[in-house]
Amino acid sequence: MKDFDVAAVVSGGASGLGEATTRALVARGAAVTILDLQEDKGAELAAELGGHTTFVRTDVTDPASVQAAVDEATAKDRPLRIAVNCAGIGWAQRTVGKDNAPHDFDPFVRTVMVNLVGTFNVLRLAAAAMAATEPGEDGERGVVVNTASIAAYDGQIGQVAYSASKGGIVGMTLPAARDLANVGVRVCTIAPGLVDTPLLGSLPEEARQSLAGGIPFPKRLGRPEDFAELALDIVEHGYLNGEVVRMDGALRMAPR
Repeated sequence: MKDFDVAAVVSGGASGLGEATTRALVARGAAVTILDLQEDKGAELAAELGGHTTFVRTDVTDPASVQAAVDEATAKDRPLRIAVNCAGIGWAQRTVGKDNAPHDFDPFVRTVMVNLVGTFNVLRLAAAAMAATEPGEDGERGVVVNTASIAAYDGQIGQVAYSASKGGIVGMTLPAARDLANVGVRVCTIAPGLVDTPLLGSLPEEARQSLAGGIPFPKRLGRPEDFAELALDIVEHGYLNGEVVRMDGALRMAPR
């Protein structure tokens, strides 16, 4: 495998899927800019990885904040070619709950803002920076890899906000790829299933084993490194574009 002698940005790059992707990109020679709100974790990871790895505290819902991070990436001594969107939050609540209480409005908006609007914000600004670079093989200037979820397809009870936000990312993938075809930027999305991130790590071991047992094969939780490997495969495979790839061990979620 060849090294990635390019610049990259990873949103949510300080933990979970983003951290694994940051580590994988750095291992392949990329100059990575970590975009995250977790200042301690982001700064520590950048210091650990060293070299051309930098951290910029970034709110993905704020255009100026993301633009500053993209500017940091484009200031490096190599072109910005890779953007991986991993920043995201979750929320669980029924549309109508106990005593006929409606779903809270603000958490729904916040979930969509961070997961969907935040992804679009990084996508549009990173792609604009990529469009200003010299094209490479086949006229390609860059690739954006987004993170959805199998909840976009198999949303469970209480996942209406999360599923809506991730479904929007799925729906955005093809038109974004078509929009960016004229500047040579590819767009793909990964839809992970149950991945052993810090969120699942807080569950008791019995609960974790129960979740893993429901996966057809392999009967284990996904690993952040699985996601990072797939993200890098998409980066390398120049003919993948406008596609959403489920990474879930053939899992189809039940209603609950």
